[in-house]
This record gives sequence, structure tokens and C-alpha cells, in this order.
Amino acid sequence: MVGVSDGHRSAQAPTSARTRVGRPLLSLALASMMDEVHAHSGAVYLLAADEPVLEMAVMAGLPRAFAAPWERVGLSAPIPVAEAVRERRLVWVGGEQEMARRYPRIAVVLPYPFSLAAVPVATSSKVYGAVFVTWPGSHPPDLSDREREHLIAACGRLAVRLERAVEDNVSPHIEPDLLGGAQVGSPAGTLGTVEAARMVARLPYGLCSLDLHGRISFANAAAAELIGVPVSQLLGSQLWAAVPWLNDPVYEDRYRAALLSQHSTSFVALRPPGDWLSFRLYPSTTGLSVRVSRARAVTEMNRSGPQPGDSPSRLVTISQVLSLAGALTEAVGVQDVVQMVADEIAPAVGSQALVVLGSRAGRLRVLGHRGYPDAQVVERFDGLPLAEPTPGTRALTTGVPAFFESREQLERLYPRCHATPDGFAAWAYLPLIASGRPVGTCVLAYTERHPFPADERAVLTSLGGLIAQALERAVLYDAKHQLAHGLQAALLPHTLPSLPGVDAAARYLPATQGMDIGGDFYDLVRVDGLAAAVIGDVQGHNVTAAGLMGQIRTAVRAYTTVGQTPEEVMRSTNRLLIDLGADLFASCLYLRLDTKRRRAVMARAGHPPPLLRRPDGRVRVLDLAGGPLLGIDGSAGYPTTEVDLVPGSVLVLFTDGLIESPGADIEDALAELGRQLAESGDRPLDEVADDLVRRSAAAQERIDDVALLLLRADG
Repeated sequence: MVGVSDGHRSAQAPTSARTRVGRPLLSLALASMMDEVHAHSGAVYLLAADEPVLEMAVMAGLPRAFAAPWERVGLSAPIPVAEAVRERRLVWVGGEQEMARRYPRIAVVLPYPFSLAAVPVATSSKVYGAVFVTWPGSHPPDLSDREREHLIAACGRLAVRLERAVEDNVSPHIEPDLLGGAQVGSPAGTLGTVEAARMVARLPYGLCSLDLHGRISFANAAAAELIGVPVSQLLGSQLWAAVPWLNDPVYEDRYRAALLSQHSTSFVALRPPGDWLSFRLYPSTTGLSVRVSRARAVTEMNRSGPQPGDSPSRLVTISQVLSLAGALTEAVGVQDVVQMVADEIAPAVGSQALVVLGSRAGRLRVLGHRGYPDAQVVERFDGLPLAEPTPGTRALTTGVPAFFESREQLERLYPRCHATPDGFAAWAYLPLIASGRPVGTCVLAYTERHPFPADERAVLTSLGGLIAQALERAVLYDAKHQLAHGLQAALLPHTLPSLPGVDAAARYLPATQGMDIGGDFYDLVRVDGLAAAVIGDVQGHNVTAAGLMGQIRTAVRAYTTVGQTPEEVMRSTNRLLIDLGADLFASCLYLRLDTKRRRAVMARAGHPPPLLRRPDGRVRVLDLAGGPLLGIDGSAGYPTTEVDLVPGSVLVLFTDGLIESPGADIEDALAELGRQLAESGDRPLDEVADDLVRRSAAAQERIDDVALLLLRADG
């Protein structure tokens, strides 16, 4: 069945306008679409019925191997077809540089000049999939209005036909890919006439004809002599597979570059023991013509060719590993790694569920899982001793992968698994080895029996190594993250004291960059029947700043307790900061609140002035006298300002992270803060605090931490 997104059902087409879906629906639609916009290649993806995954149903113009890393794509993946579905819009990538900037994972695997458009296949209420088409690098950097209109209209027509197919209980299937070219081994068909083939055979330099899959359909005698392989062995095989010394991904990459960019390319290769040959590839939409000759510039050959004895490898495998490695570099914490494996790796290898296991104190730990309807099926393994004979513990402790094609195979080696079924039929247990030691196990589960041939096991094992490196980094990051949050929590007050005549609320938000730790602080202190409040910001976002913040907060509390005036508290704290020699500065706002006399005495050291909301809803920025930042001038003075507070007035003390953001004007942000305070200031103070920090809490990129302290004078 075709999967669809949730939404309201669109109006049904009149019966007279309905036509039964023909076959092959997808191939015909894609071919027509490519012809309309003169695209070079393309593919149709269908949304899976039971999971948020796009599956390639048909590809045209190029071998499917070119898109091997993206045959199954999670909807959250940062690639054009997934983005087109998520945002329900056409996505245009105008060339190689734009691809590298916006979609680096694709650019790593396909670093060639080409343009791409991805379009959702959707009606007004349902999403059925997506289409992408590509053009050679010669295409203009912008998509024309005609091309855009044709693509959107064609995808709309395809969506309507898919909608009818679903209503008629007709399921579109994966269809044969559309590739041009003549039959393998037919020189007459490839070259047009037998006489033309004879003419080419007489030329003194080598000529070969390759189809879109890279298979040789014609080679003249000169090519066979230069390469050193008889024509009979060349025909029907790929050049890099038929010739051992050409079995290198560098050379296959040139073939891919020529086909995708439709630009002629070349490379040089060493034919053992010492003959350098030049290969020039001339592409078209049906294949490539290759000219082979003896190379002239040996120095150029040495730069481009591989060394004898280099191990050959397959580019498709390299493509998948490069793409998924790029995805894993974006993971930060352990849960990011789990999510990335679920979104990128599991769909790519056909897995429907996964578990990431680690260990601590000799016991198994479930670090994360996806795809299991019942979480308890997985969580019961958390805390299991590593000595317990299970496939997960064995892979983790021995570093040896295990592949089970069926449940019978699993239960034959691990009989206890018979009593704990998880609903799946095949499993791959991949040891995650980083820095020479096992750091965990990745379990990939399949809903149906799944054979694991040697090449697939090699790919999965390689992916296990990439996951392990990402997991090792993530575990270290999470440990630092927990340390930072623990330190921050220890340095800030856990609760605010209850003081007569004063209602108070506070909020703290860490920055979203760095270690999520900073130097912002606040405090509320009872002193001689009065209340003292302080808020400040130490320069920096690291452990040093946090430690200095703790010292300043403690000093302010101590100077307050011994009865110093606000000006004296600021001067003493300034001298202390200079004496500590930390080479860091701090802003600070300190006030002494006398609720009986209904006034506050404030001193300021380079800190943003507070806001005052009157009971009638009017808000103003308090113009306070002040001195320089703490830690600059040991002789600086900090004059005070008295402010009258009527019952119901609200004082808002904050650090600059609340109003500063990239590209935003501070005056506008301050005005917006005042507007929010005017509207919500009558509500309970905790609700007011939540309202004031809501915008900062929702920000994905918060470059500074935020501290907020609200004080309301009770009647």
C-alpha cells in the first residue's frame, strides 16, 4: 500500500473524469516529466505505509547505484526529497557549491557539477511521495518559471493518479528503472552500422563504448592491446571489473562524474609494470565513449593514478559509508546518535527497529531504542549482567558481530530468547568498537527473515565502526554536559527565600552553544528585616566563568549579611574580583528593598537597567546611576539610586541574554519585553516569569545564558 500523511480528505473527482491507473504508472510519469523539462535523470519515491520513510520506486537516466545511499530515506533526513515532503514545496539546488553548502552529505558522495529539483507528490490533503530530477552542470543556476510550473503540475497529476489507485485498491509497485542504450555485445547497434564498427576497429588508438552501467558493449583491437585484455573478456563487463589494475574507486568515480555532469572527464592509470595509459570519457544520455591512448606527462599520471598493490573497493559501499558518516558527525549527545541511526542508517539498510546498548559497572545499559511498539521488551535488558549469555552482551564483550537470518537461528544459539520474543524475525548485532575497545552494541532488527550476504555484513560492520566513534564522542559530551549542569545547579540558589512583603520568582536558561554553562547568577537574601537582591553576569561561558560567578555570589551575600550599604557591597565585590586576578569582568545590579517604607535603593555596575511595572500597567526602564564593570578599576565608585515602590509594583531584573539575539535590535527587544510585562504583569509572578522567557526558551540558537529575577511589592 502507498503511505499517506494525515489530513482532511479532498473532494472526490467526478466519476466521468476518473480513469483507471495504467501500468507502468510511475515510469511513464517520470519519463514524461523529464522530457518536459529536459532533465538528465530522476527518480520517484513513495511514502512507506507503516513508517516515516521514502522508498525509491523507479529511477531513470542513471543506474540506481548512483543513489544507493538514498534508496530508503527517513522523512527527517536533511536531503532534498525529504525536505520537499516535509515542507510541501519544491526544493531547488542550483549547482555543486550550493549542494555542498546546503546538503553536504550528498556533496561528499556525489561531488560533481549538477543541478537538482525535488518536488512533493501530494494532493491538498495527502502526501504520496516525492520526485527528484537532475540536470548536467551546464544548467543555469536558477530554475526557470516554465520548468517550475511543469514539475509542480506533473507531480500534481501523478498525485491524483496515485489517489485514484488507492481508491481502486491498486497498489503502485517498484518498477524497472529507465535506462537507454543498446544490448550488450552488439557493436552494430551501438555504432549504427557494421561498416562504422569496422572503421573504428582500424583506428590506431583504443576506443570503447560503455552503457549507463559502465558495461563494455564495444572495444576495438587497439583498446584491447593497450589494456592487455582480449576483446572477448571485455565485452559485457565493467571496465574496472574486467581489468584488475583499473579496479579502484578513483576510476569508477570518473565514470560517475562524466554521467552525472554530462561533461567529458579523464584519468590516467598505471598498467603494470610501468606503462601509463590515458582514458578520456565522452558521456551522453545513453552511455559513454572512451578513448584510450598512451600517456605523455608521467608526472601528471603520478598525481592522478593509484599505486600498485592498493586494495580495491566498491564505490557503492564507499558512498553509503561517506553519506552516513556525514550524518553521524552531526550527532552531539547519545540520544542524538540513537536518533541519527534511526533516521539515517536503519532506513538505508532496510531495518525496522534498533537498540543501542552500552555498559556501566559490569552491567548492560539500554542507551536508546526506536521501532519497538512495546518499550518494555527492550527495557527489560537494562541492568543485565555482562556475564549473561545473550547476543547483545556477547557482541559487546567480545567485539565479534553476529547475524541471525531467522528466529530459529537465534534461538538455536540462545535458547533463552525463546521466552522473550520481540516480534522481529532477523537481527544484526554490531559491536561498537572505538579506540580499540568495545563501547556498545547496535542491534538492527528486521520484521522478516533477512539473509546477510558477505558484502552486506562488511557494510554493516563498517557502519558499526562509524557509530562507535560517534557514540564515544557522545558519551563524553553527555558526561561533560551533566558535569556542567551539576556545577551550574550547585552555584545557583535552589529556591528563593520567602520574605515578608515581597513576592519573588526567578528563571535561568543556559546557552544552547558550548557547554551550556555560563556566568549569569541571581540571589535573594534576607537582611535585618529587609530584602536584598542581586543579579549579574560574569564574562565567558565555561567552568572558569561559572566558578567565578559562585565566588561573586557568595561575596555579595557575605557583604550583605555584615550590613554593608549597596554602594559598599558593590565596591567590596569589585576589589575582591580584582584581587582574585581572574582577568574576567562582571556586570552586576544590586538593590536593597524596604517594603515598609516602599522604596528600593539600587547600585549598578555596567548591567542592563531593570524594568518597573506600576500597578496601572505602565512600564518604564529605570534610569540608574552606576559605575564600570566589576574587575576593571579598583578605585571605582558605585552611586546609588532610590526608587519608590507602591504595592503591586513589579521589578524585573535580567541579564542581557534575555534581550540580545543575532540580528535583533536591542531597543526593539527591550520594548517588546516591556510590552509583554505590561500585558501579563497582573498574573501570578511565576506565570509572568514564564511568559518573559518563553521566546528565549524556544530559540534554537541562544548564544548567551539568561537569568531573570522578578520582585513584586505586596500591599
